[in-house]
Amino acid sequence: MPSCDTVFVVDDDLSMRTSLSRLLRAHGFAATLFDSANALLERGKFDEALCIVLDINLDGKSGIELRRRLAGQGVVAPVIYITGNDNAANRAAAIASGCVAYLTKPFSAQLLIASVVRASAA
Repeated sequence: MPSCDTVFVVDDDLSMRTSLSRLLRAHGFAATLFDSANALLERGKFDEALCIVLDINLDGKSGIELRRRLAGQGVVAPVIYITGNDNAANRAAAIASGCVAYLTKPFSAQLLIASVVRASAA
């Protein structure tokens, strides 16, 4: 269990990253922002993450595949998926890959914060 309050946010949409950062800070969490899967992988230090908020569609790449890759590397930080393209296949794959929440954009601030709090207890 990490001893920090930092949430890693991975989304290729700048406005979404900015909004999530502000929301998390307003609720006492720090946010480290990434615009791509590669940026997250290059940063590493996953033990510093309370959880990872991960967009399912990352500029042509799959957030679900990224999650699987991280799990294969032994990363245990809980994942909260966010998506603007909800469908049964994405939902099933996300749940199968292991996540504490699957949120469809637009989601409420309360729902995201509740998911982060739940992840912190995981």
